Amino acid sequence: MSAFRMHLRVVSESLQPEEISKRLGAEPDESTAIGSRKHPQSPPRSHATWIRHVGAAEGRARPEDLEPVVVGWGPDLAEALGRLADSGEGDVSLEIVQEITDLDDPQQKGMALGADLLAWMGTARATLDIDQYVFHECADEPA
Repeated sequence: MSAFRMHLRVVSESLQPEEISKRLGAEPDESTAIGSRKHPQSPPRSHATWIRHVGAAEGRARPEDLEPVVVGWGPDLAEALGRLADSGEGDVSLEIVQEITDLDDPQQKGMALGADLLAWMGTARATLDIDQYVFHECADEPA
């Protein structure tokens, strides 16, 4: 498994996932509807989510390996996302999750985002959300 995962996320308090898909001309990999519940006892969701995962051919992908996938979704999707964000009916974000399990593995640390991806995100009016998790057990201190 890669130390990095990436996905595009749209959140809306007024549009259901089907409406978001229609506006974007694209389908999500997963979604949640306004009013749906995570568990039967959970309160109804106040917003919808529309998520498209960014995948690479190889399992150990870094953000720079995933960039061509996002940029490859094309300018039409970026422009549709930008229109949706500008309308105020949806918030767009590109989310990167980084999990560091081996502090000595240079492939698990650092990231670089290229100009083409940043330009695509600008057109899409997407914010960048980076979640970082370090799983490391500290050595016992001598007494």
